Amino acid sequence: MMLHLAEISAAVAPGAHAVLLLDQAGWHISAALVVPANITLLPLPSKCPELNPVENVWQFMRDNVSA
Repeated sequence: MMLHLAEISAAVAPGAHAVLLLDQAGWHISAALVVPANITLLPLPSKCPELNPVENVWQFMRDNVSA
């Protein structure tokens, strides 16, 4: 995750700031995570599929794809 944040940080225009919306996966909210100064992490509330559209994909998969 830190490498990913470093890549995003490098792509942010000088003087700009990025805000990343994240689910609450453990690696997104780890205390050991080093976040670059030009990035703010904004965690989504737990269990809010209306705010995190990929959750609808996972529900579709659970409902329509058999294991």
